[in-house]
Amino acid sequence: MARKWDLRRGTSVYLQVADTHIKYLIKAGKIKAGETVIKPANLSGWRKPEELEELKPFFQLYEKSRRGKSPKRRPAGRAIAGKKKIKHILLIDDEQELCSLLGDSLSSRGFEMTFAHNKRQALKSLKKNFPDLVLLDLSLPDGDGMLLLTFIREMSPPPVVIITTAFGSEEARSEATEKGAFDFLDKPYNEEDIIRRIRKMPTQAERGESQ
Repeated sequence: MARKWDLRRGTSVYLQVADTHIKYLIKAGKIKAGETVIKPANLSGWRKPEELEELKPFFQLYEKSRRGKSPKRRPAGRAIAGKKKIKHILLIDDEQELCSLLGDSLSSRGFEMTFAHNKRQALKSLKKNFPDLVLLDLSLPDGDGMLLLTFIREMSPPPVVIITTAFGSEEARSEATEKGAFDFLDKPYNEEDIIRRIRKMPTQAERGESQ
């Protein structure tokens, strides 16, 4: 099993990322010296990644790439095998650091990421683009995420919606399921939690949804 790292920016927002992806994020310039601290998952002691001998070469590769070609990007959806492909993900969450960390990590897996930090931004984004998957935080600064879920599920075709929250309850889970949410994800979560759920998603035809 691949080793995982906990990443943190600021004081409270963190994300767990696989070893191969943290190296990609460094090479791609998504993690820069002085911006992030990390530690092996389930262990104590935060360190600056640029100070770790095993990660220093990847910071050097980034510096070289600035003077030459940029690192190649994976094709969209490469992480998901077979017919159940998700390409465009809309992340609706007011925690901007979480969006940055998770967005960089999922982008390294080949997904196209869009972000909205409140209900107003989410509605604007949804009217402009049709994502394949929406990660929706229930606690938004300008509105109830559950009401936004109703709007999203009325789109044609409706995106798959995964509810994310740090304050989940059985009542909220039941309501979200009744309103068409595919799954419910408790915070904190990591990229692998999302990938596992994407692999379980039915296709549009299997969901019986029209084009």
